[in-house]
Amino acid sequence: MQERKLSIADIILIAGTRIALGAGIGLLFSNRLTREQRKAAGAALALVGGLTSIPLAVNVRRAFRESSQSSLRAAA
Repeated sequence: MQERKLSIADIILIAGTRIALGAGIGLLFSNRLTREQRKAAGAALALVGGLTSIPLAVNVRRAFRESSQSSLRAAA
């Protein structure tokens, strides 16, 4: 198993983007709002959730690379 070290702030941001993305997709499929409201709110939340996931994924990948490089240095 590979270990990744993330800060609490990173974990909160990751959870927040998942919530926004899920809420946006949920609004797109719900029937409680008018069609126009549903499309606008759902698309906005899905877009924000999706776009904010990209820099977080890059940050997690960078943290993983740094931790694997430091473990390689320690083994050498």
